[in-house]
Amino acid sequence: MDGVHNSAMTAFTTIFRRDVKLALRHRSELINPLAFFVIVVSLFPLGLSTDSRTLLQVAPAVLWISALLATMLSLESIFRSDYEDGSLEQLVLSDHPLFVIVLGKVAAHWCTTGLLLTLISPALAISLAFPTQNLGILVWTLLLGTPTLSLIGSIGVALTVGLRRGGILLALLILPLYIPILIFGASAVDMSIDDLDVAGQLYLLAALLVLSFTLAPFATAAALRVTLE
Repeated sequence: MDGVHNSAMTAFTTIFRRDVKLALRHRSELINPLAFFVIVVSLFPLGLSTDSRTLLQVAPAVLWISALLATMLSLESIFRSDYEDGSLEQLVLSDHPLFVIVLGKVAAHWCTTGLLLTLISPALAISLAFPTQNLGILVWTLLLGTPTLSLIGSIGVALTVGLRRGGILLALLILPLYIPILIFGASAVDMSIDDLDVAGQLYLLAALLVLSFTLAPFATAAALRVTLE
């Protein structure tokens, strides 16, 4: 059992480090989601209103929708390059459990996308007249929600990776699954602004994260096998 566990951890670590290094080498793919997030949030005060009350009303929705769309923008990078160069087939045929490899790739995607979005979100929230004392709740919701976005998104990417123009189909597949995360995340931030208890929303986000962490890697692994057959 120890040997199997060590082998799985080695596979996870190797895949994680490899994908992070590749993301750092292809800086345009790394920067694009962040730039999209910054641009979308920054444009709202210009196009909507400079009134702080108006901005504060839309801030939770704007921040969460922008983070969701930015994550979707980078989802195809999870498997696309490996599919195009043929290494994805080798990963599927390797002796290591495929779900462990999927977890490594999803973890790398989150660290290079979701985590970075979370880190820059407080600065963008302030531009929307967001109260500084509520920034912690915003960060917590994104820390709980963005990994779930990556995990669920990996299923859609696995199903569409073989299609040349699978972006629209990918959006149609995963957007309905993203709605609960968006609702709970935005509502938690909105309720924190009104000084209401947000524990329920945070627990629901945590539950969705645990559920997706438990099921999504296996679903993604199955989808990859079906796609590559």
